[in-house]
Amino acid sequence: MFKKAEVSSRLALNLSVVEIGKLKGHEQTDEARLKALKAEIESDGMLIRPIVVDEETDVVLDGHHRLEALRLLGCSRIPVCYVSYASDRIGVMSMAKGLEITKTKVVQAAMKGEPFPPKTTWHYLNSNPRTLNHISCIQRRVDVSLAELL
Repeated sequence: MFKKAEVSSRLALNLSVVEIGKLKGHEQTDEARLKALKAEIESDGMLIRPIVVDEETDVVLDGHHRLEALRLLGCSRIPVCYVSYASDRIGVMSMAKGLEITKTKVVQAAMKGEPFPPKTTWHYLNSNPRTLNHISCIQRRVDVSLAELL
């Protein structure tokens, strides 16, 4: 269904549909945001954009609310854009005042099942030395029906 794409000469993306149970979140979800997103996805009858996941650890980098919304809707699969979190093109910063976040801490939080509060991290793509783009800039529309994800 999906194929490997090249965003730049140094960041390869692998799009696929995977089992939700194998993915590990590093952040909790916000209940109000989750409720609204679940209703939107259910109304649309589809997921429009994949989530972003590290290909080595299956740690979710972007898309915790989409993942949980699909889980609540009874889906067992989700479209994923796999990336190499080890790439120097991908970075992370803290959105929580006074909390230092590193890639290692993100992976540890997910692996230990001790997620950060909602919206603690902000993953970005280094486009050039002066520009940081949110990692969601690599997500392309997939428009996968919920029926395909059950």
